[in-house]
Amino acid sequence: MAATSTADALGPGSRVALLVPGSTAYVDLVLALLADGIFPVPLDPALTGAERRRILAPIAPDLVVDRAEQVEDLLAGRTDRTRAVPRGRPIHCTSGTTGTPKGVFSGLLPDDQAAALVAEERELWGFCADDVNLVLSPLHHSAPLRFATGTLLAGGRLVVPGKFDPARVTAAIRDERPTTMFCVPTHLQRLLAHWDDVGVPDLTSFRLVAHAGAPCPPAIKERLVELFPSGSTWEFYGSTEGQFTACRSEDWQRRPGTVGRARPGRTLSVDADGHIWCAVPDHARFTYLGAPEQTAAAWRDTPDGPAFTVGDVGRIDDDGYLFLDGRRTDLIISGGVNVYPLEVENALREVPGVRDVAVLGAPDPDWGQRVVAAVVGDVEPETLRAHAREVLAPAKRPKDYLPVAELPLTPTGKVRRDRLADLLLGGAVDPAP
Repeated sequence: MAATSTADALGPGSRVALLVPGSTAYVDLVLALLADGIFPVPLDPALTGAERRRILAPIAPDLVVDRAEQVEDLLAGRTDRTRAVPRGRPIHCTSGTTGTPKGVFSGLLPDDQAAALVAEERELWGFCADDVNLVLSPLHHSAPLRFATGTLLAGGRLVVPGKFDPARVTAAIRDERPTTMFCVPTHLQRLLAHWDDVGVPDLTSFRLVAHAGAPCPPAIKERLVELFPSGSTWEFYGSTEGQFTACRSEDWQRRPGTVGRARPGRTLSVDADGHIWCAVPDHARFTYLGAPEQTAAAWRDTPDGPAFTVGDVGRIDDDGYLFLDGRRTDLIISGGVNVYPLEVENALREVPGVRDVAVLGAPDPDWGQRVVAAVVGDVEPETLRAHAREVLAPAKRPKDYLPVAELPLTPTGKVRRDRLADLLLGGAVDPAP
């Protein structure tokens, strides 16, 4: 990986890998660099040397920042740029749930598109100068960084309590009176469990609580709506590449399972194979760095303009609400029947006691693949089997149930699909009769 430039040599188009913990100064630096047309590459500082080299090879950064003092040095000459309009998006890397992450690159945007990029987020989420954004997730991930930058650009402030801890977050809610936060379902589960023990803090300061990144168990979603102010809770569906939908929890209650309608400025469609395509404005275009074939496969022309897919499969109802069925790359073919893991996982999450679940296909001499459910939680396999018989067609019902202490997850709570097969090697399987 190339990283030979000095800070003084950076200019429009340069790339700066950020491998330091998140902080308000971190977000200031991201904004200051983008205002100068320099692309930050936010990465997990806990990556091993081998992981860094593999991920950064196609990105070829001009500078690697891995010490806190470098953040201060880079900011020193850019303090007047921390609230200027960004000229592009950070180069975030895909989550790597199925392999090596890829860098997502927007390129330098002309002034009108740069302004549209900021305006789109502000109009959707209502960022304003009175906002206090509570940061729960690592800032090297796209969603928390997007909420943080949107807040600062609107004149608000950040609260960054550090590594997620329910007690620390609860204290921050009490002391800082945040108005917004982004979280993943794992955060909500841990917070609600903590509040069951110590009591629910005053949540009336919140106007926006957005969650994404993984399916949310219905019981957690209902509790979220119950505890937080009316109309404040949202789910959105998107990816590192771009955003598809936004959905108020009240809409989800009327249409259980939906992830909402297309965000403003976007149009959704589903092709004959069920792939979801999202037509986007010019400022939301991207390429995968060093991967032209994958870039070409991700895009196609539609009557609504250029549209991209990340391989997810779903359906859109007559009112435009999207329902996810899973990823085509996760597809299990059992006895000639297509089974999407997400559909089975969502069904099993309805069972009390299930904290998390992942469904995978295991080789089978008779069926080609058999459906296996790895389950985290205090629930008997027979209870799961009984529920599956009620809500799933026979081909979709897991043939085996594998109790596990935890699932392999990314730092944002997404299941590492590329590591699920490892669970079969060490776990005791409870076969269905």
